[in-house]
Amino acid sequence: MNLSPVNEVEGKVAIVTGAASGIGRAIVELLHARGAQVIAEDIDPKVNALARQGIVPLVADITVDGVAERAVELALQHFGKLDILVNNAGRIIYKNLVDMSRDEWNWQMETNVTGAFLHSREAVKAMMPARSGAIVNIASYASYFAFPGIAAYTASKGALAQLTRTQALEAIDHGIRVNAIGVGDVVTNLLNHFRDDGREFLAQHGTASPIKRAATPEEIAEIVLFLASERASYIVGSVVMADGGMSVAIG
Repeated sequence: MNLSPVNEVEGKVAIVTGAASGIGRAIVELLHARGAQVIAEDIDPKVNALARQGIVPLVADITVDGVAERAVELALQHFGKLDILVNNAGRIIYKNLVDMSRDEWNWQMETNVTGAFLHSREAVKAMMPARSGAIVNIASYASYFAFPGIAAYTASKGALAQLTRTQALEAIDHGIRVNAIGVGDVVTNLLNHFRDDGREFLAQHGTASPIKRAATPEEIAEIVLFLASERASYIVGSVVMADGGMSVAIG
């Protein structure tokens, strides 16, 4: 094996969910820059701005039946195969359980878990004939640690970590590796739906980590590409922590 970061995903075909901004957009841009072709999927029509040679946008809600099938169909139709799936789309709700409605709970779980399940299921089907492929799920240090007010989020990210492990065991017999990243604070628009200073809040919250800062989306994208490439050929079912040491310090 003689791969460098320059060509680690050259010739690969990927689907990235939550691709319109933040971590997802950084992943799409880095995949494309290093030679991959990408289906960039997001509920936000702003994803259309990514359209260019080698990037096909898809405006869709990942939780809706048939959307995962459509994303895989687009990959096969435009690029002839599917090698990589990145389940990046995610939401967060800040509310105590006693104040949370069932609809709010479902709103959280459907994107962070059900959407990943649906896309993973269809991606594995497409990857099985070639007996190769990689799925990378964007989990969180909240997969393991809890904080008041984000019960639905921690439950969803914990479920995503367990989905990663279980599917990894099922998929590896078909040559498909499944892993996740335990992401810490990253400066994105994740909180913007309920607070105007979402990006500033995340940047400030990141200063509580041992590294004393939040991550950039580009830093997480680098780890995604590593896990999706053959350079990570022996990593199966892992949740690789990228949280600036936050999970080491908690306790």
